[in-house]
Amino acid sequence: MPAYQDLVHKVQVASSSRLLRLTLAFLAVMLLGLAYNLCAFKNMSAPEAMDAAQLGRNLAEGKGYTTLFIRPFSLYLVKQASLKKSGAPEPGKPTDAARIQEAHPDTANPPVYPVVLAGLMKALPFDYAIPAQPKPFWNNEGGFWRYQPDFLIAMFNEVLFLAVVVAAFFLARRLFDATVAWTSAALLAGAELLWRFSVSGLSTMLLLLVFMGLVWCLVLLEAETRKPKQGLAAMFSLSAAAGLLVGAGGLTRYAFSWLIVPVLTFLILFCGSRRAVLCLLTLAACAAVMTPWILRNYHLSGAPFGTATYTVLEGTSFFPGDRLERSLEPDFSRVYLTPLWTKLLINARIVLQHDLPRLGGGWVTAFFLVGLLVGFRSPAIRRLRYFLLLSLGVLIAVQAIGRTQLSEESPEINSENLLVLLLPLAVIYGVSLFFLLLDQMNVPAPALRHLIVGVFGVAACLPMVFTFLPPRTSAVAYPPYYPPEIQQVAGMMKERELMMSDIPWAVAWYGRRQCVWLTLNAVPDPRDPNSRENFFAINNDEKPVNALYLTPQTLDGRFLSQWMDAGEWGWGSFVLNLLEQKEVPRAFPLAEMLGGLPPHAIFLADSKRWR
Repeated sequence: MPAYQDLVHKVQVASSSRLLRLTLAFLAVMLLGLAYNLCAFKNMSAPEAMDAAQLGRNLAEGKGYTTLFIRPFSLYLVKQASLKKSGAPEPGKPTDAARIQEAHPDTANPPVYPVVLAGLMKALPFDYAIPAQPKPFWNNEGGFWRYQPDFLIAMFNEVLFLAVVVAAFFLARRLFDATVAWTSAALLAGAELLWRFSVSGLSTMLLLLVFMGLVWCLVLLEAETRKPKQGLAAMFSLSAAAGLLVGAGGLTRYAFSWLIVPVLTFLILFCGSRRAVLCLLTLAACAAVMTPWILRNYHLSGAPFGTATYTVLEGTSFFPGDRLERSLEPDFSRVYLTPLWTKLLINARIVLQHDLPRLGGGWVTAFFLVGLLVGFRSPAIRRLRYFLLLSLGVLIAVQAIGRTQLSEESPEINSENLLVLLLPLAVIYGVSLFFLLLDQMNVPAPALRHLIVGVFGVAACLPMVFTFLPPRTSAVAYPPYYPPEIQQVAGMMKERELMMSDIPWAVAWYGRRQCVWLTLNAVPDPRDPNSRENFFAINNDEKPVNALYLTPQTLDGRFLSQWMDAGEWGWGSFVLNLLEQKEVPRAFPLAEMLGGLPPHAIFLADSKRWR
């Protein structure tokens, strides 16, 4: 009986100790999140985040998968697909082949993240209108500071971030030990890069959680293959779950679907005699998830992934910068292979020189890269390392060929940063190498060992530490986004009227008005009278444009390369003449200019709506 009582006592003490550690860890993360949001929260600055948010709101309000952010290139694709199905319209008969007169279907974004945001917007009290009277926390010294919907979306992504940390903790404990698990979780929780992704509003945290689920499926599947316990049903279920997760990740960010290559390679190498069946099951599950959406896109736009199908052409000599998405009639006849190969090589060099060294969130990457060479005794650790290396190679290539202007404007925090998905595994392997080296040091005193581990953790989290030090950054992502001004100018428009802007994603999200991206030219190019790459091609042929809103996104552009190279028919000459002569050109249909905004912004309308 005493032995039984001692056993019960030990179990109770161990359980209490574990519960206490978990409680303290949870409280520490909550305090860290509170401090970060008070000191470093910033309203959305990523166009992709605002685009996804306005899509989610449309879904939540029952408007379907439609967008207020109109890409000229999307108009082109939808129009071509409609005309291909219905034929050329009869002369003099009105048509809306581009589907802009009403709600325009979105052909740029995969659906999972907007659908998740729609559910969040249904569950939480989102307040999209900025209150006229200052409110604590949302205002600072009487002025606008935080946008409530942006903050709620950031909080949701921080919850997903916490789930990623928990998943990484249990994975590290399964593969290594509790010490590596706790240290890895602490370093992930203190990774300033991941906190910035959390508050950015991007889908990265959701994608990270999907990726961690995929890793867990492969780890469990490998273990079941090596030491069968649950039988064939478990193996088939795990392989199907892996395929479903790749498909779900692909419908969160299309580039994620390329991870099917390392997943299938992993199955072929480490899943024994049933590898063929498991690969087919994984492929079938992935295809079952993605095929309906691909068919939907093809029906609407004639391309399997909508406008994203042509991402490989962006940033090449064919379509430099954001030229492709702003094109109403892109010329694909001159596309050939060499510039694509050049884009891959140039951007791969950038990824290897700049993005890969920051993979672990700092200098922990060095431990990670060296840790990949360590001869681990555990077959599970060795085999997961091969998957990690395969994924690293695939994501480097995909990130390089898919790089666009988004990465140029925000090199680190953007939806094209795919290497960040490997950060949890990089931290786990880096921490394991650190403890391996520490064990070889034969530190005599436990207190000294704890001190070394503490110094290692603090040094790895220094970017996060500096976040809390002065000076304090503004929560307003200006320039060019100032939500009160965007809501002010958009509020002058009726719900179904069309605006044009250089920040249409922000007008769609903050202003809740249909807005088309600035066309390549302001007026027709006299050298090419048949060209439709100008304001009038939309205003006269598709839908009247009732207002034009230009911000520092354009007005702070490079004078020679962005303003003057376009010629006298470009937006640079248009703005210069407007500011110099203090009046709108006679032939331009938007003849009224709102005073008080120039020179930091320009708002032209078809009438003096501000009266």
